[in-house]
Amino acid sequence: MPGRAAMLVSVGTVIMTTLTLASLVRGFGVNWGNIASHPLNPDIVVRMLKDNKINKVKLFDAHSWTMNTLAGTGMEVMVGIPNNLLESLAKDYENAKDWVKENVTAYMGKNGVNIKYVAVGNEPFLSAYNGSFLETTFPALKNIHKALKEAGHTDKMKATIPQNAEVYQSSNDKPSEGDFRSDVKKTMVDIVNFFHDNDLPFTVNIYPFLSLYLNEHFPVEFAFFDGKGESIPDNGKNYDNVFDANYDTLVYSLKKAGVKDMKIIIGEIGWPTDGHKYATPKLAEKFYAGLMKRLAKEEGTPLRPERLEVYLFGFLDEDMKSIMPGPFERHWGIFRYDGTPKFMLDFTGQGRKIVPVAAKGVKYLDKQWCIVNKDTINLDKVAPDLEYACYHGDCTAMKGDSRCSKLDRIQNISYAFNMYYQIQGQDVRACDFKGTARITKDNATVGSCLFPIQIVSGSDDFRISFVLGRFVVVGLVLLGFVTII
Repeated sequence: MPGRAAMLVSVGTVIMTTLTLASLVRGFGVNWGNIASHPLNPDIVVRMLKDNKINKVKLFDAHSWTMNTLAGTGMEVMVGIPNNLLESLAKDYENAKDWVKENVTAYMGKNGVNIKYVAVGNEPFLSAYNGSFLETTFPALKNIHKALKEAGHTDKMKATIPQNAEVYQSSNDKPSEGDFRSDVKKTMVDIVNFFHDNDLPFTVNIYPFLSLYLNEHFPVEFAFFDGKGESIPDNGKNYDNVFDANYDTLVYSLKKAGVKDMKIIIGEIGWPTDGHKYATPKLAEKFYAGLMKRLAKEEGTPLRPERLEVYLFGFLDEDMKSIMPGPFERHWGIFRYDGTPKFMLDFTGQGRKIVPVAAKGVKYLDKQWCIVNKDTINLDKVAPDLEYACYHGDCTAMKGDSRCSKLDRIQNISYAFNMYYQIQGQDVRACDFKGTARITKDNATVGSCLFPIQIVSGSDDFRISFVLGRFVVVGLVLLGFVTII
């Protein structure tokens, strides 16, 4: 189903232009996750990265297919270690040596993978984990760093730990009072000093969108970069957006840990396009336009007026992510599941009304959909089937004020049935529901609510291979309304 970009991106009277860039914003990359029922093949994704002139990527594991596809491209790679490996890496140095040998050394050399960072865990100190990784993360980091050093890699790459911004907070809701959360402070100070002693960077994930999601009184404009938010004074600095306030809260926290000049990497930042009233392509476009212009100016934050290193989250939608944080979790992608861009985005930071280059070579399943059989459906008894389809499929686009939230009852059921049917690879048995569903060749899409057709994906073992679900937890509030995320 190529050519759907015109259906999916609101362009008004602006003619969509192919992305041909001479000079992209320095210092940005993208997160490439694969918690998807039908992930795009790595060769297609790498071509997308090249077509969009993106030369930095952050991974959540070291899947061999992905790594081999990145080999020889010259792209800078941050390769991740899932949280469920932290215990074994912390317990036995030999395990860390083996991991480095199999997932780093194996891909080095001429025409190898340009690994720049190794991410040890992913947001391991979230409150939602109840301290599950508190005792293992730092020992795992030390063992991985030691193994990298022993293998002769530390002159080329550095270990780090991507943390959620929840690990720091402020006692009076201002950045200048920033400090690490009390229950993790001792460990965080130890980690930060280890980073400092070994010239390793601090990686943090910051999400302005979540400030809106978690606080109904949060001023909307403070989540964006266009300077329309009310300015907050603090120690001679002024903050007109939540990102700056959040980032500088970390800077103050690091100072209190005894480190003033540590390199900071933004491991994740982005804006979802569905699953909440503020999760829309229009607002995502606004957020990214402001962010890219900001990065292009290389002006940093009030405390750190310097070029930022940032990884956008995420490159692609992921339809199997946990929705515990919210229905929007499956809609963080700049691109849809099939590599179709969802909104205008100029990676040069010039604010041009252009769309990113879509995926090429994507193959789709047959043009058929699963919908309600109106002749056999009993609306009084369909609830269990609807619940089953949504639980095993993806109904997040019907939640709240999402793009498919205005469907009537029959259309709702059809949408749920089709999502389940497509995720099951159009298995005919997945479009039965006790005889209440049927397969149709007529496009079931209703207005702006796309009833998708799944893509042909390379292998089942590539799916959902890497990371404990990413949970998002409220941090704290600046001046009573700026949530630190």
